[in-house]
Amino acid sequence: MTDVKELLLSRIRDVADYPEPGVMFKDITPLLADPAAFTALTDALAEVVERTGATKVVGLEARGFILGAPVAIRAGVGFIPVRKAGKLPGATLSQAYDLEYGSAEIEVHAEDLNAGDRVLIVDDVLATGGTAEAAIQLIRRAGAEVAGIAVLMELGFLAGRARLEPALGGAPLEALLVV
Repeated sequence: MTDVKELLLSRIRDVADYPEPGVMFKDITPLLADPAAFTALTDALAEVVERTGATKVVGLEARGFILGAPVAIRAGVGFIPVRKAGKLPGATLSQAYDLEYGSAEIEVHAEDLNAGDRVLIVDDVLATGGTAEAAIQLIRRAGAEVAGIAVLMELGFLAGRARLEPALGGAPLEALLVV
């Protein structure tokens, strides 16, 4: 796994002062453009699906879609997008959550999750944990069980893990990289 971590880390580009001054943005597009690195990432996250016994993968908008869909295919489970409010047609379940300045809302198609589903939440980055916490609540409201969360990268200094662990109720939170 050390070789995989080194490969992934070598393909993440730091972009200073984006999207605002003082922020060091972690750009994963070079990783996605490298088939060996993207395959290694997909394989590592698919192993988490298998370890947790997940039956479905939820990808959080938007980069969670890019990572979650191939992971679901590799693991042989279903993929469900969790979108920003107003982006899905038909009947949806929604969950509001607070941001640093204001609030936001995410949605899932009501029929995509059922009792008996074990759902792994996949995203690129765990920052403060607000979106992931809302996804946990949304999945449970749909009657499904949260099998865990898997992310490419955790920004440890933002304390998202501390926020999510109580909400996870013992389900694992796995970050391939912690920066």
